[in-house]
Amino acid sequence: MARTRTTLTVLRTERLTPHLIRVWFGGPGFADYQTNEFTDQYVKFLFPREGGEVMRTYTIRKVDAEKGELAADFVTHGDEGIAGPWAAAAQPGETLSLLGPGGAYAPRADADWHLLAGDESAIPAIASALEAMAPTAVGRVFLEVSGPEDKLPLDKPEGVELTWLERGDRAPGELLAATVRNAPWDSGNVQVFMHGEAHAIMHDLRRYIRRERTVSAEWAQSISGYWRRGHTEEGFRVWKQELAEAESVPNPA
Repeated sequence: MARTRTTLTVLRTERLTPHLIRVWFGGPGFADYQTNEFTDQYVKFLFPREGGEVMRTYTIRKVDAEKGELAADFVTHGDEGIAGPWAAAAQPGETLSLLGPGGAYAPRADADWHLLAGDESAIPAIASALEAMAPTAVGRVFLEVSGPEDKLPLDKPEGVELTWLERGDRAPGELLAATVRNAPWDSGNVQVFMHGEAHAIMHDLRRYIRRERTVSAEWAQSISGYWRRGHTEEGFRVWKQELAEAESVPNPA
């Protein structure tokens, strides 16, 4: 991704659900932000910590060039983590720097149908994708959240079926993976976007899409974890690197 550093000012915050906070940014630094065409447009926020800064990756939910502002949605679980508590306490006038944006996915008009799946961390990217689809687009979307209070209204084409999944006490991604595997499969070229808890996405659903359903990389290039249960983002990066190295080793004959 581009490594351009931009410093933005907090304008306001909105609590969308008990576990999702939207922070609107703007200020003089907005003029330096170079948006792109991807619906999974993401940045690396730089949070000041003792001894330096730590990076946390988030999808940009909305960009309003006319108003000179953009929004990012933060999943929060009380005092857990770095970005969530920051978003819960953020006040207008505070500043925060970021690197980016990057991105790799946008809905294709030539897809016969779309398949999108994820947990709370993927809601911003999936919501943006739904808004960018043609009114005639068809497909299925599966979103896993903690419970009914974490559902929120999303704009989508009429032909796209949206299914909310309430995980309750189950491990993150477990219900999502099982539901996607058991869902109907349509004919034609499907464009796939799946992100969320890494073990469920990368060990289960990616294998299902690429190997069992034989969807090519051209149509299923955006299947990856956004986070890993029990890992910080730094630990998650190490885990992803180790997984990539393991997958690059040919299986013995």
